[in-house]
Parts: sequence; C-alpha cells; structure tokens
Amino acid sequence: MAGDTETHLSDYAENNNVIRQPFLIGVSGGTASGKVAILSQDSFYRELTPEQKAKALKGQFNFDHPDAFDNELVMKTLWQIMQGKTVQIPVYDFFTHSRKDEFVTVYPADVVLFEGILMFYSQEIRDLFQMKLFVDTDADTRLSRRVLRDIGERGRDLEQVLTQYITFVKPAFEEFCLPTKKYADVIIPRGADNLVAINLIVQHIQDILNGGLTKRHSGCMNGHSTPTRQRRTSESSSRPH
Repeated sequence: MAGDTETHLSDYAENNNVIRQPFLIGVSGGTASGKVAILSQDSFYRELTPEQKAKALKGQFNFDHPDAFDNELVMKTLWQIMQGKTVQIPVYDFFTHSRKDEFVTVYPADVVLFEGILMFYSQEIRDLFQMKLFVDTDADTRLSRRVLRDIGERGRDLEQVLTQYITFVKPAFEEFCLPTKKYADVIIPRGADNLVAINLIVQHIQDILNGGLTKRHSGCMNGHSTPTRQRRTSESSSRPH
C-alpha cells in the first residue's frame, strides 16, 4: 500500500446509483505469516504520545498489543466500506512510528480483504466479516521473515528485532492472536505456500465476483452473516509456538 496514492480494489458498478454491500474477508495470523493483504491493520496504529514514541524508537513499545490499534477508526472505515463509500486509509511510517500526512484512497469493491494480526480480537470488528481466514505458519518461518523485513524495510538492526520479538511479539501472539484462531472459518496451514488452499479461496472469491454476491448476502442482516457450519483446511488445534 505504501507509495500508492490511490488503490482501486475494483471498478465502480456499471450503475453508480446501485450500492452493493461488499463481501468482507478478514485475514489473521502471526506476524509475517505471508497473509494476502489489500487493506492492512498496520495502517491503523494509534498516534503515539511523545513518551510512547521514545520507547518505540528504542524497540521498547509493544505494537502487537490490542491497545496499539485504533479500533474506532477501523470500525468507522469498515462501515463506510460496507455502505459502498470511498474511504481514506492512513499511511503509517514505520521509521518514525507515526502517521504520514497522506492517505490511500480505496474505492468501492465487491470483495474486500482486511488483514492483521489481531483482526479477530475485537468481537465488534470480527462480526463484520462474512469470511474469516487464519494463516497458520511455522513460528521459525515467521521469525525469519520478520527479521528480513524489519532490517531491510524498516531500518532495524538484528539485536533490536530479536529483542522485540522475544519481549513483545511472541508473547503477544500467544496471548492475543493465537486464541482467535478458533473464530476462523478457514485455517490455512503453511500460509502462502499452501497452493491448494489458496486456489480454493481464490475460486470462492471469483464465484462472488461472477455473480454470487447477491446469493451469499441473502443470509446476511445489517452486514452480519448468519451462523454457518465452520469449515477448516486443518484441525483447529495448533502446535506450541
């Protein structure tokens, strides 16, 4: 998302007077799981106080805690998306740990994916998704990806990355993220490497784009889907991390 001034999720419907509620898909999983992202929870970090920013610059602020996110803004954005409105998504600067003075414009779409490590933590947010995916990737794989990302893209040094992972990331994953796995409709083992699961999900999304949206919404009231049988690509239990 960073670097783009406008992101087109899809073209407007042929008749702009017709507003169709999008099919919202939530994607969760541990840090650097390889989640497919269109909208990211990372864009919704709270503005930090000077004291919090000083801690963040030293790698001593917990960005994996639920309180680190502006859930009120997430809710507002999701409701606007569901109403077929164009929304402005903040751009977060991971070097300065603050929001930039720019936004990404997101236009109405038939299908919207919203990913984040704590996407399912808040029930109020969780209940808005018609489909919930949990990307289940090996802890060692996630750590190696995080090290490469934080050093290469965010200007961190190895010691800081590992200290932050041990102090904040791993404990927060086990306390806040992993327990939300039980809310997923589909669990994807091995993340993006699981081509069978990915292809099935892509086919499902294509079905929606090809005209299944109305039928799938027949079981929805006010943006909330009716209870359906839970589907999984693996057993809900997970190995210790």
